[in-house]
Amino acid sequence: MEALVKELKKKVSKVILSLEQRGFVVALQKNGKPVEKEVRFPQDLREVVDKSLVAWVDYIVDDIYQDSYDVAKELGFSEQLVHSLLSRSSESGYEDFDTEMGVLVPIIMATKEFDVKIEYLLILIRENLIMTIHGTKATRFFRLRRYGKIFMRKIKPKMAKQDRLTLILIRILDENNTRNFDALRRIEAAADRVSELLSSTKTPREKISAEIHRMKHALMVYMDGLWETLDVINTLRYGDPELLSDNQRLLERIGALAIETNYQIELAEHMSGVLASGLEVMQSIYNNQLQILNNKLALLVSYLTVIGTAVLVPNTIATIFGVPFFEMLGPEFLPIYLAIIVVSTVVSVALAWWWVQKSGLMPEKPD
Repeated sequence: MEALVKELKKKVSKVILSLEQRGFVVALQKNGKPVEKEVRFPQDLREVVDKSLVAWVDYIVDDIYQDSYDVAKELGFSEQLVHSLLSRSSESGYEDFDTEMGVLVPIIMATKEFDVKIEYLLILIRENLIMTIHGTKATRFFRLRRYGKIFMRKIKPKMAKQDRLTLILIRILDENNTRNFDALRRIEAAADRVSELLSSTKTPREKISAEIHRMKHALMVYMDGLWETLDVINTLRYGDPELLSDNQRLLERIGALAIETNYQIELAEHMSGVLASGLEVMQSIYNNQLQILNNKLALLVSYLTVIGTAVLVPNTIATIFGVPFFEMLGPEFLPIYLAIIVVSTVVSVALAWWWVQKSGLMPEKPD
């Protein structure tokens, strides 16, 4: 019954998503005026794209690995290009087929605390079009959509087509990087809670260990996504694709994206180093606690040694000077008998205490 309900909910959610405006296009017309449009189906975008000097299309799909082929085909991209990128046949996430090219860049998302996941953004480029395809969970271009027409006004119709495409691509990569860096801020906010746990000696060790492991894993996933992003940016910077510009100023802007990504990698590595220091501090705390416990046990053993000696020696003497001596010497021997037991007890306790301190069994008091 539960499986049936889940399947029904899944189908209902798909129907609702199919009714949403999933596609967005902003384009620069031949007269220099920008135009934008939201659509439900990818084929509704062709008319705007075909009449434009340059256009940016953003489309949201349920599953990027299954739905991207049909969407890209509607906009004139080959299935071979999409398959090559999604199958990761190129380790750099970059493919250039001269007349069309594409890149696959990570989308880093931190949903809550240390729950960091990586989705992917598919960017396809041809003569007058840049198309971005991503999943429903990785919606991050709403702000760029809002200012799409303003951005398109800054692109001059007299610019070379490679320069126009490169400007749009830089803006898309910059927006994706900005949203990726939000994940690190969430990790830092969650790390503050872990530091609060570390500051308390009453926090269970199992809880601290689990939280530190989650934080370490989140940082590793985040840095892995940044390294993939940096690899793609460097490939664009030095790959000399035919569809992109070789203008030095634009290449410097791509280089600035690489520098910014490197800064974020360094910051994440610094956080990892701080985490390692926290682990060392925690280990020192546990070692101190074990040392304190060991000192307490040593003190207990010392006291037990003294007490055992104090009990054993008089008991031995009492056994020796027992009933036979009383029968032989009579009741007059009782004071001497008691004096022998008291003296032997005092002497044995003193000797046991001296030996315990001399042998180092008694822990020293802290300063």
